[in-house]
Amino acid sequence: MTDALPGVGAADRSNKPGDVLAIPDHLRDALWRVEAAKIAPFDAPGGLVVCGMGGSAIGGDLAAVALGNRLSRPLTTERGYELPSCMLPDQAVLCSSYSGDTEETIACYEAAEALGAKRIVATTGGQLADAARRDGVPVIGLPSGLQPRAAVGYLFTVAAEIAAITGAAPGIRTEIDSSAAHLRAAAPALTERAAGLADLLEGSIPVIYGADLTVPVAFRWKTQINENAKLPAFTAQLPEADHNEIAGWDGSSDLGRMSAVFLEDRDQHPRVRQRFELTAKLIEPGASAIARLETEGDSRTERLLWTVMLGDLLSLRLAARHGVDPSSIETIERLKDELGAPS
Repeated sequence: MTDALPGVGAADRSNKPGDVLAIPDHLRDALWRVEAAKIAPFDAPGGLVVCGMGGSAIGGDLAAVALGNRLSRPLTTERGYELPSCMLPDQAVLCSSYSGDTEETIACYEAAEALGAKRIVATTGGQLADAARRDGVPVIGLPSGLQPRAAVGYLFTVAAEIAAITGAAPGIRTEIDSSAAHLRAAAPALTERAAGLADLLEGSIPVIYGADLTVPVAFRWKTQINENAKLPAFTAQLPEADHNEIAGWDGSSDLGRMSAVFLEDRDQHPRVRQRFELTAKLIEPGASAIARLETEGDSRTERLLWTVMLGDLLSLRLAARHGVDPSSIETIERLKDELGAPS
């Protein structure tokens, strides 16, 4: 068990390479924070639903693929104002909102109460923390001072730990701890690799492809490039893309510079591995650049988080190249203002 991270204040929300390189610390601090919340294990026969938006939701997606076939009950992520129409009271609900003021997540918190489902909250504060403490719902306190998307290590760990607490999966604390050591050792090489990828993708619109373990990672890469570098990026998954999207690459060179990044993993189905190779070969004539990467690490958790960290560093490298502030989210804030939504 580690001490909580010192010196993280609410005055400034940074989003710099240092935040990404601190993911190993975030993982270990998150384990401490879950333990400090003193949530007694309980049985949720229907599984766990993680409710959140943006950077607060991705932890559920990542935990589900890290656990993979070790899940004995469903672990799903719900993005929106409503719980699944088929949801039953025997499912547990983790309401994840870094700010504590995400209106969609607050709506799901209230819907879970009406349903009678057991709830847990992960947040820095805000309306969600106030409501949970009023209702006697356990709160896992997150450190303030980060952009929500920079808290990925915390939100992944919380989702994985709550899956174990609710009986949806075995605990993977040892994997998470070893992943922290793996990422710290890999940090210099990841930084260098991110720079090389930024050179390769410069001036193009990337499409990030994943399969199985790397599907939510590919989505993470896309959203980090969107938010940090203020650039368009898209994602797709194999084998589905081989049944439709691959045909669209025939006309890509006539419309603009498109690049493709393939996130591969050693445990993927042999036919999927073959599809990665053939898909890259077939779309290459219409692509300005092709990158094929294989995850690195011993466990699924190590390989997953290694690839997440690489994508985060890449997005910040692209932001620096384009001279944009990665912490700025002016368009998102304008949308919230138009909606009259809390920040």
